[in-house]
Amino acid sequence: MNVIECRELSKHFGSTAALRDLSFSIGENTITGLVGPNGAGKTTLLKIVAGYLKKTSGEVKVFSIAPFNSLRVSANAVFVDDNMALPGTLSILEILEAAGLFYPCWDHRLARRLFEYFSFNPRALHKNLSKGQKSTFNMILGLSARCALTIFDEPTIGMDAAVRKDFYRALLQDYLQHPRTIIFSSHLLTEVEDILEEILLLGEGQKRLHLPVSELREFALGLRGPTGTVERFTAGREIYRRERFGRDKTFVAVRSSFSEAALQEARTAGLEVLPVSAEDLCVYLTSRNKGGIDDVFSED
Repeated sequence: MNVIECRELSKHFGSTAALRDLSFSIGENTITGLVGPNGAGKTTLLKIVAGYLKKTSGEVKVFSIAPFNSLRVSANAVFVDDNMALPGTLSILEILEAAGLFYPCWDHRLARRLFEYFSFNPRALHKNLSKGQKSTFNMILGLSARCALTIFDEPTIGMDAAVRKDFYRALLQDYLQHPRTIIFSSHLLTEVEDILEEILLLGEGQKRLHLPVSELREFALGLRGPTGTVERFTAGREIYRRERFGRDKTFVAVRSSFSEAALQEARTAGLEVLPVSAEDLCVYLTSRNKGGIDDVFSED
């Protein structure tokens, strides 16, 4: 069963297209990483899925219904970001106690244990917390709500490395015990890659890739060596990145469609065959310049 279905989804703000003809589906009980550069349309997409924004065209369904202003979607989804609107007159402990009135699957025991683990002052007001403390408290709300659809939009802003590590561990532990559909938007793909099952990559409001993480890791490879040899082995192939080193050396990231015999031939010809990380591949696929910053200094 698909929890989210989008078909040719578009969203415009005036003359600006934030999303363009976006089609994908996300099944139940998966952790999906939503990645892409700033301005790719990630937050816009998440707010449409959560029912906060209305689409311009196309189709979007969450739990098989249109999410905009839907009580059913609101009751079964939680959206966590650094702009969560929480009561300014209640202490953060009172907010946790009241949250159970809104979320049917709320786990008060988990909320209290996380609250105590991160050493929050029960009398503190949410608006007076530091940015990192707000992110940590919001994370507690998102995990403890145990909604069928849980959305984290850049949830670790302001957290230090140790707290981020604890958060990822807590999310995975709770997911394994209580599976649900989780979407995790983050710029720190290297940090979260191990807890993700699939990745949806956006670039300029369009889908670039939607693959299981295991397939993404094998999607591309790198070849590095003499420029002429690199060009001979990559002629006619899909190249995602090209970087020159020195006078006659080139690195390319290319679709991983070589046979083992072809790779051995490349090595014999003096080329290095290198892995391309998921994070680097996502950068390459959303960059307008195949050579990156080196294009600025090109004399061509």
